[in-house]
Amino acid sequence: MDDALESDFLKFMEVERSASPRTIDNYRRALGCFRGDQGDRFPGWRALNADDFRLWLFELMKAGLARSTIRLRFSALRSFYKYLVLRRGLARNPLAEVQLPKPEKKLPVVLTRSQVVELLDAPLKAPLHPQTPPWLPLRDAAILELFYSCGLRISELRSLEVGDIDFIGESLRVTGKGSKERVVPVGGPALAALQRYRREAGVTSGPLFLSKRRTRITQQAIDQLLKKYLKLSSIPFDISPHKLRHSFATHLLDAGADLRSVQALLGHASLSTTQIYTHVTRERLREAYDQAHPRA
Repeated sequence: MDDALESDFLKFMEVERSASPRTIDNYRRALGCFRGDQGDRFPGWRALNADDFRLWLFELMKAGLARSTIRLRFSALRSFYKYLVLRRGLARNPLAEVQLPKPEKKLPVVLTRSQVVELLDAPLKAPLHPQTPPWLPLRDAAILELFYSCGLRISELRSLEVGDIDFIGESLRVTGKGSKERVVPVGGPALAALQRYRREAGVTSGPLFLSKRRTRITQQAIDQLLKKYLKLSSIPFDISPHKLRHSFATHLLDAGADLRSVQALLGHASLSTTQIYTHVTRERLREAYDQAHPRA
């Protein structure tokens, strides 16, 4: 029975491949979706051919499903057929001949310069709770300034030590992915915010950014402080620390920085990873042209 094939496959993925419950559920749903869409036409998994799956792909695209959803469903089907070939003696995998649509390129969400200024000013304008240490808003201001000034990942910012800052050289030593170190310049406002925070909090060595308990700040706490100040701003969409990194890169390219320099500042191993920001810049240029040119 075909239902038995599905059950055996899901058990194989769970027991032998140690797939997560979420993955198992996604696979079960994808198999059920295909079988359900076939209705009375369903001839059994072994009897299907590449054209059957091409027709389903066309129907999904015509229905307006996101490419990511389509690719997820076909990924489950491909895994299922690999299992049938490997363990159930199926002669060939019909999905090997089916070409899927390319993943959608999602452009990074980027703040405008005025939105960045509003967000960076928020910690020192927010009302202070009586039980809040007076140095805490200064810490939050320094965190946001540093995110935007240096384009850091949240893990990079959290792991900073006091000794990583060079106030004289106006630079920061960052440990990125794969424990690779890079040195990035730090802007004047960020350096000033760091000095104020360190002076008021009495941070002289060890972790740079502290929690209320004076231990290293957690990534969750950084996410929460950003959400807190976002609510106090007029920014109409959610942002994450990574979107400040996106804004850092895009604003540099908008101002004429070359791609290789931005790659080095971000700590990207590959230039292709950095190139997505050029698409953002082109989109912004097109928008500015359409709005400003009298014959656009």
